[in-house]
Amino acid sequence: MNSANTAAKLQLVKPKVVPFFDEASNTFSYVVQDPNSSACAIIDSVLDFDMASGAINHHSAQAIIRYVEEKKLDVEWITESHVHADHLSAAAYLKDFLGGKVAISEHVIKVQETFGKIFNAGDEFKCDGSQFDHLFTDGESYTIGTLQCLAMHTPRHTPACMTHVIGDAAFVGDTIFMPDSGTSRSDFPGGDAATLFQSINKILGLPPKTRIFMCHDYGADESREVEYLTTVKAELEGNIHVNKAVNKADFVEMRQKRDRGLAAPHLILPSLQVNMRAGHFPPPEDNDVIYLKVPVDVLGKGK
Repeated sequence: MNSANTAAKLQLVKPKVVPFFDEASNTFSYVVQDPNSSACAIIDSVLDFDMASGAINHHSAQAIIRYVEEKKLDVEWITESHVHADHLSAAAYLKDFLGGKVAISEHVIKVQETFGKIFNAGDEFKCDGSQFDHLFTDGESYTIGTLQCLAMHTPRHTPACMTHVIGDAAFVGDTIFMPDSGTSRSDFPGGDAATLFQSINKILGLPPKTRIFMCHDYGADESREVEYLTTVKAELEGNIHVNKAVNKADFVEMRQKRDRGLAAPHLILPSLQVNMRAGHFPPPEDNDVIYLKVPVDVLGKGK
């Protein structure tokens, strides 16, 4: 399937996109609505978690629930762009309140196999993606109401990264950032800078007017306010890591050097254990308490 040609056809429809920002993790979640119906999808939701105390709360998810209920929307999808390492997913919580199918790339199986072993998850944890309601394949077409959508596999920030082209909008997860912030790291298990370069160029092969919605923004080292929206054209012209003048070899050299200096995300250990389970926590132990593991000196700085 030619993703660019398919995306060009989708450009005729402009979905309504409402962002929700979680300041603690610098994460943008989205409600994406079919302009011709009440159908919507929720993308990259956040479950609030305090690492020091282990406490969870749901104020980020509740903000989405309030909006959906006030607008009388029908949730068809609760989508994860990938298995996040910097925030916990609220997908399971949102499904309990709003319904919808929790979905991710079929390549989540590779992530589950890797981290199931690292966290010694045991026989209760199935590395087959069955924790999710739907596993998207590369090039898969699907709908949100009458809105036509396309799932594009854009890996190697993680193996399971997927860009969702919904009408004239692309939700890219962590694959690419605002032009002045560049691109995502590629040093997590299963990551690869050369493949990431190819995936980014797949995104930049979409029509120039395609709106690109960020999963994260950090304000370019606090020199500006956080932003969530750019375009393919703006990325091609001004992304500091990938643009018309950057070749694969130069990108790989830059990305690998930059990644060596990055610390592990603050919430990587709890996030992976929950997110590989589609937003569910591990089962309680025999004292009815749920535990999240800290493997010692295994992940290093996130590799």
